[in-house]
Amino acid sequence: MTGMDKPRPKINPDNRPFWDGCDAGELRLPFCAQCTKPHLPPGPVCPFCFSGELQWRPASGRGRISSWTIVHKAWFASFAEEVPYNVVQVELEEGPRLTANIVGLGERALVIGAPVQVVFDRIDHDLVLPRFRLVE
Repeated sequence: MTGMDKPRPKINPDNRPFWDGCDAGELRLPFCAQCTKPHLPPGPVCPFCFSGELQWRPASGRGRISSWTIVHKAWFASFAEEVPYNVVQVELEEGPRLTANIVGLGERALVIGAPVQVVFDRIDHDLVLPRFRLVE
């Protein structure tokens, strides 16, 4: 299996700014232009006020772990060597929750409320994924 054969996250017009940001090493999240609330997943309308005017803005990627689990299945072939891996849900400073795996734990245990920062890992030549790393 080559890198081009590996399953990819679904990229469509609604989430393309997110993936373009990952390629650039920047977290970009959707915010409503009317009510200014952040929301994930992105969609054609704001789930709070139903406005169709979404803006993608840079976000810090800092937050705190709100839940975590261990995944025993490779959702993407790119993760096969990492199974099992830890997935965290993070309450970002900007407001929305983001779910991604956490890297660089070593012997440290995951703790609810622990501070994290998003990092971007190039999985192969054309895929960059956001992951989280504990903040010291």
